[in-house]
Amino acid sequence: MSSFRLRTAHGKLKIEHSILENLRPVLLRLVARDEIRSIIPGVIRPVRDAKGVEVKIRITVATQNGWKAIALANGARQELFISTGLSQDTLADEIAAAIAAES
Repeated sequence: MSSFRLRTAHGKLKIEHSILENLRPVLLRLVARDEIRSIIPGVIRPVRDAKGVEVKIRITVATQNGWKAIALANGARQELFISTGLSQDTLADEIAAAIAAES
């Protein structure tokens, strides 16, 4: 049995790695939705096409229990694994709403 456990925030945001600074509030708004079972952020890598502080999230591929997405912000990219039963279009709408919402 492994002693490794993911830290959680609000029970649904699994924190295995750091989270991009401007991405965290967006993820917290997303996990507040009942349709999202969990979000697991992956490794952060610097990239040239993520300039500025504006958060962009692109859904890339389906996984066994949801979707993989790429978040771009603060000069870096971060993989997101989103566990949900939502369709790609519906999840994209939920992501757009979470980005547009102000805390």
